[in-house]
Amino acid sequence: MQPCFASDNYAGVHPRVLAALAAANDGPAPAYGADELTGAARQRFKDILGSEAEVFFVFLGTAANVLALSAMTRPHHAVLAAATAHINVDECGAPERHLGCKLMCVDTPDGKLTPELLQPFLLHLGNEHHNQPRVVSITQATELGTVYTPDEIRSLAGFAHDHGLLLHMDGARLGNAAAALGCGLRELTSGAGVDALSFGGTKNGLMFGEAVVFFRPELAQDFAFIRKQGMQLCSKMRFIAAQFLALLEHDLWRANASQANAMARLLAERVAGVPGVQITQAVQTNAVFASLAPGVIARLQRRFAFYVWNHEQNVVRWMTSFATTGAEVEAFAAAVRQEALADK
Repeated sequence: MQPCFASDNYAGVHPRVLAALAAANDGPAPAYGADELTGAARQRFKDILGSEAEVFFVFLGTAANVLALSAMTRPHHAVLAAATAHINVDECGAPERHLGCKLMCVDTPDGKLTPELLQPFLLHLGNEHHNQPRVVSITQATELGTVYTPDEIRSLAGFAHDHGLLLHMDGARLGNAAAALGCGLRELTSGAGVDALSFGGTKNGLMFGEAVVFFRPELAQDFAFIRKQGMQLCSKMRFIAAQFLALLEHDLWRANASQANAMARLLAERVAGVPGVQITQAVQTNAVFASLAPGVIARLQRRFAFYVWNHEQNVVRWMTSFATTGAEVEAFAAAVRQEALADK
């Protein structure tokens, strides 16, 4: 099979996570999160993110986002997010359907929100004729592979809280962002003023499973019921918890994310200067965005799996994962050069 650069979701499961799943399979255990592994995993999150963290495990990233936002909003509210945000582009309208409130989408050059970009959306606060902004939702790392620094998150949190809003973080690739910045997980979340977090595991070595984390007790108060109604209460929850314990032990999450990020940097370095190839976004995490001629894209896609991000501008997205190797990157970069030069 040719190397895949379509998504970090294409990668398999990290061997240490697989071993943890096998170990968790030894004998019976109480269901629905009453087992020792789930208790240990929730405590491990508290140790890392802060004692105030209330942790709930779910199956899917979309569910983590939607259910977290459900605990933060009512139907007359609005969620402010970048136009490129996953909750706007890639969740098939699930937030609008299940929240019953409005997404207000903000155009950004790099996938990142700022207080200045958000300010115009607050002009109708208190006006009963308009949906009321209630949550600012940011993605870390963004869908364009860029990252928010701790200071940028604190600025957004301060802006949100000053206007009576809450800050949600879609952390599907939080590990990649923390590895890129050399930060700890707390520094980018509770320590920066985030109120609720969707913590991703699947893109960083897990077989399945995400975590919803609240840093305000009032947001977590009814979430057990919200999760159950949302069909995300796992009966054999120990198998999600065991994976997170493995991921968080000895910072496996950071090693996995660092490998993915390093492979993206290597790929960007190898294709830099190739005629007809232009990197369109800063390569900060494990995504490389590049514009190529349509013919080059078509020929490469016959050999490798990757997505076209913007068909009008012929921009592609190349993703790396913890399982991507240097040899795979070199082979793909050589193919890019070959096909680009053949188009001249």
